Amino acid sequence: MHPRNLLIKDFTYDLPDERIARYPLEQRDQSKLLVLKDGALNCSTYQNIDSWLPQDSLLVFNNTKVVEARILFHKPSGGVIEIFCLEPTEQYADITTAMLQTGKVWWKCLVGGASKWKHGITLTKTIENREGSIILHAEIAERLSDCFAIKLHWEPAHLTFAELLHQAGLIPLPPYLHRKVEESDKERYQTIYAAADGSVAAPTAGLHFTQAVFEKLTQKNIQKEFVTLHVGAGTFKPVKSEVIADHEMHAEFIEVTQQNIQQLINYLEKTIVAVGTTSLRTIESLYWMGVKVTVDSNLELKDLVVYQWDPYDQTIDNVDPRQALNNLKEWMNLKGHERLITKTQIMIAPGYQLKVAKAIITNFHQPQSTLLLLIAAIAGDRWKQMYQYAMENDFRFLSYGDGCLIYKHP
Repeated sequence: MHPRNLLIKDFTYDLPDERIARYPLEQRDQSKLLVLKDGALNCSTYQNIDSWLPQDSLLVFNNTKVVEARILFHKPSGGVIEIFCLEPTEQYADITTAMLQTGKVWWKCLVGGASKWKHGITLTKTIENREGSIILHAEIAERLSDCFAIKLHWEPAHLTFAELLHQAGLIPLPPYLHRKVEESDKERYQTIYAAADGSVAAPTAGLHFTQAVFEKLTQKNIQKEFVTLHVGAGTFKPVKSEVIADHEMHAEFIEVTQQNIQQLINYLEKTIVAVGTTSLRTIESLYWMGVKVTVDSNLELKDLVVYQWDPYDQTIDNVDPRQALNNLKEWMNLKGHERLITKTQIMIAPGYQLKVAKAIITNFHQPQSTLLLLIAAIAGDRWKQMYQYAMENDFRFLSYGDGCLIYKHP
């Protein structure tokens, strides 16, 4: 069956509100780990994840960093308008470039209380810190189909947008936590290896990893590789259509290097494990980019974007992964790209066959979500047994909850 014809009602389960983890455990690596391997379910913890991974395998992590994307403006009347910064407008080549803008920037935003914000009115927010005051202004530049283009400008103008957000914004916790941001979230809603500013949600599978776990992986000669996918708010976007064909997948920026691709090539015959759905979407997207340049080596960077249905609509879908990744690397050399920055909208759903990864480490996901579709693509119908087991054995669900290691279904 083509994923377009899947019914979202077939990918649901009962998730009582009390099973959603409101806070993380005190120790990151004490979270439970459910392992699905060779058809068997086993219960462990992240502290011992090394014992469930083959020696000389490769773990691929997403090193994106969550930015303080929620900015609250208080009107003189006492009302509050919230601007949720989603992604830069099209005038910027990528998120990193936009984050380094000084003085002003244009950003796509959701606006809470938009009806109270009349067009032409400038909102102003003052932030006091040790160095003095920061004055931030916001204006509506354009009303888009599903959000607003907002012009943000500030003084002192030498501050980058990333620095401005750090001073003026709040960490955007997932809406299903139903609580306000607390001081501890600044650390706990980031992985210990977060480096590249740009996400509005954490790559939550990585929240469980500690330096102690990394040391155990090293002792087993398990290598780490870091790619970047900036997680957008669309990761929480519910599937509201009955069939998947009517759901538009969110697009997100990815950034990988030639070294990343070479490491994937080196481990294709061994075991590549994606840490999180975002890492999986990144490395699988690289395969399809390789397919594109295999078909036409004259493509430009803008042509490498992976769209939602590309894996299912490609006229050539049997390109060997090694050939695809090697061709992508050669294309980068030909075009003079040491680093590849583009977008992916890839939807991984039942019917998709993994090309690069053999397993995934991930949290438990919301019912009727594209993330659950991704899990079903890897585990097959066993995902239902996994989630039932987790429910019966007091696993904690969603972003701050426990997780699982899933080897792909034969």
